[in-house]
Amino acid sequence: MLMEGFQLIINTPMSITWVAIGVAIGIVFGVVPGLTATMAIAIFLPITFRLSQVEAISTMVALYIGGMAGGLVPSILLNMPGTPASIATCFDGYPMALKGQADKALGAGILFSFLGTLFSIAALVSVAPVLAGIAIRFGPHEYFAITFFSMSLIITLSSSSLRKGLMTGMAGIMLSMVGLDPIEASPRFVFGIPALRGGFNVLTVLVGLYAIVEVFNVCKNADDTASAQIQDVSMKGFGINFQEFKGQLGNFFRSALIGVGIGILPAIGGGTSNLVSYTMAKDQSKDPDSFGKGNLAGVVAPETTNSANIGGSMVPLLSLGIPGDTATAMMLGGLMIHGITPGPLIYRNHGDLLYAIFILMVLASFMMLIMMVVGLKGFIKMLKIPKYYLMPAIIIMCAVGAFGLNNRIFDIGGMLFFGIVGLLITKLGFPLPPMVLGFILGPILENNLRRGLTSSQGNFLEFMTRPISGTIIAFTLLFVAYSIVKIYRKQEMTA
Repeated sequence: MLMEGFQLIINTPMSITWVAIGVAIGIVFGVVPGLTATMAIAIFLPITFRLSQVEAISTMVALYIGGMAGGLVPSILLNMPGTPASIATCFDGYPMALKGQADKALGAGILFSFLGTLFSIAALVSVAPVLAGIAIRFGPHEYFAITFFSMSLIITLSSSSLRKGLMTGMAGIMLSMVGLDPIEASPRFVFGIPALRGGFNVLTVLVGLYAIVEVFNVCKNADDTASAQIQDVSMKGFGINFQEFKGQLGNFFRSALIGVGIGILPAIGGGTSNLVSYTMAKDQSKDPDSFGKGNLAGVVAPETTNSANIGGSMVPLLSLGIPGDTATAMMLGGLMIHGITPGPLIYRNHGDLLYAIFILMVLASFMMLIMMVVGLKGFIKMLKIPKYYLMPAIIIMCAVGAFGLNNRIFDIGGMLFFGIVGLLITKLGFPLPPMVLGFILGPILENNLRRGLTSSQGNFLEFMTRPISGTIIAFTLLFVAYSIVKIYRKQEMTA
């Protein structure tokens, strides 16, 4: 399959060009506070619709890799996390910049982001096929159980308000049912509107809920970076010597394992893993009091982890069809648009494509390293661009992409509709990720439930009596009970 992957890349040489474009744009979205890798993938989904499968998927992965790496620049220079996964980088990166060590912080962050990405790709290549080999024995009962477990992660995504999280998750499931019934082909919830018979497109929902909402939110603080004082940085090599690099190797491997491990757990994401790795680095340090005052280990740990999270979050995506975080949720939508159904059969049906993607991910990592080092001064200058110039261009790109999907004005209206819905939801304190999870996983849950009930002649107990599905459902119920108890205990402690 590795050789077939190389052959596929040779047959589609433009895929390398699209990887370079994806990495560069991803870095830009990571560098500019308010723009994220998730937003980059959402905006570029319509563009990938016209590309081949390998070009489209490699572009999305490149955007992911570039976006995660670019977030360290504003974190270190402005004390503003470029992405949610770069929050902990601010803790020691900015103090290092204030001490005149911005070159060391940036260089170490770039280098260990690169190494963390390579580590996660190696984990992805080795772990995902094994997991897929186990899951290939699954039938509709087992897929229902897995999806049911994934839906239960709404609790994790909405720990601040369980009730609101469940409400938005159910709203996502309901919206996914608009259109024709997938089994009986009868219209549902169309209210006499012909355009709704096709349902809401995954792309317009994702772009509306993330890209449009983020544009509205960013516009409120459009002048934040325009007035910021940004220091010039000149960096030789990676800003650190060999002894400093060697001294961080233990921190690197520990943080990389945390990133991959937490990445494999669906719906937790880099925002959590980088804080965990930072805390572990501080606990294991011989000088914990120096953390928060400009300790190099406080930059290496979160930057290694958020990059290692990339490969980890793609393990459940490819093996089980479960997105590991919001960025891979976008990629799940992209895979479905291109006729690829993630899950255990993906290695049998698209093995050459996957190995081509793995190769291009390694290439994207090297491109990210080179672009970040060579173009660092240019990326720093982008921090000075007022956001009121960027946001209108992003809105236009989103609208053109939504229209180009099916050449329907309705899709532009759908995108704006979900943008307004997302804005209202966030204003009222409701979380967005549960809605996205519900919308994407809702059809999978419904289809496998109905297929399982058909095969068992309406006997739901078969979901519980089959060993694998029964074990997963039992584990899910225990997980739900544990999570609910944990949330209420936390509320009682803070009351």
